[in-house]
Amino acid sequence: MSSFPFGLVALLIISVLIYFGVAHRVLDRLHLTDKSALAVIAAMIIGSFIDIPITGRITINLGGIIAVILAFYVLFAAGTWMERTRAIIAAAVTGLVLFLAARYLGAEPENIFIDPIYIYPIVAGIVGYLAGRSRRGAFFAAVIGVLSLDVGQYIYLVRTGVRGTVHVGGAGAFDSLVLSGLLAVLLAEFIGETLERIQGGPESEGRPEELVKNLREPEPAHKPLHDIHKEGDSDEDE
Repeated sequence: MSSFPFGLVALLIISVLIYFGVAHRVLDRLHLTDKSALAVIAAMIIGSFIDIPITGRITINLGGIIAVILAFYVLFAAGTWMERTRAIIAAAVTGLVLFLAARYLGAEPENIFIDPIYIYPIVAGIVGYLAGRSRRGAFFAAVIGVLSLDVGQYIYLVRTGVRGTVHVGGAGAFDSLVLSGLLAVLLAEFIGETLERIQGGPESEGRPEELVKNLREPEPAHKPLHDIHKEGDSDEDE
């Protein structure tokens, strides 16, 4: 994957939005506070410039690994085992779709109207959302799906004996990790918010009934019948 700066630019934009409190709702769904999110983003930006050689074939980018660690944190913070299981399955589906995209789109990139490197985060974000459904599941599926491309590339090099180094989470892969995760969460947020409004309130899956009841709009208040009777009695007494 060739490098492009969209990932870093996106992180800087998200940092500004978080600083001004715009992304509070999304962070709450991901079980992150404003301070912790800003700290993670700062670590990812700094880490994106640090490559750690592991073997002759593997180099790990610190920023990319932090993104992967964040994805697993989000997975473990999911509300139910059902959501975690769905997120893992969604990651496998996303990885498979990306593998097919890389196989058929990456063979002759000069014949494609758009560089395949731009397609990976878009495909991962959309498939991650569709398969993961929740915001947490979508983020995990998109990030781990992109990571699977590097894993697949390493397996290919080992099996064929072709010389080469896999930059896990680095170079263009870092940008794809960041952009795919952001796109998946944004899709889940906007579409999820729309569906919640259509349904008349927040989704109740994995949430206490009392909490959901309190979050929904209250019904119009009605005066108790015994108060009406008392008023009627007082009018008769007059």
